[in-house]
Amino acid sequence: MRWLLLVLTLFAFVLCFTRHSAGAWGFWLLAGFSGVIATTLAFAQARIADSSRSDSLSEYDLMRLREGRDPLNHDRLER
Repeated sequence: MRWLLLVLTLFAFVLCFTRHSAGAWGFWLLAGFSGVIATTLAFAQARIADSSRSDSLSEYDLMRLREGRDPLNHDRLER
């Protein structure tokens, strides 16, 4: 979806700079700037979603958190 937003935003700017009437120019410029904001937020949301961990933890992970250990390092040997 974010790639589609990027393409549509670029297309809006192309249409903006190829129109000769002020009304069409203003409409496509507004659409282009709205697209820039939407595209930026879509890429930021995708970046955040890629680096976040899952919403729920297992009982084992919760137990490790209560003990003060890292719940994500299951396979490491503890020292």
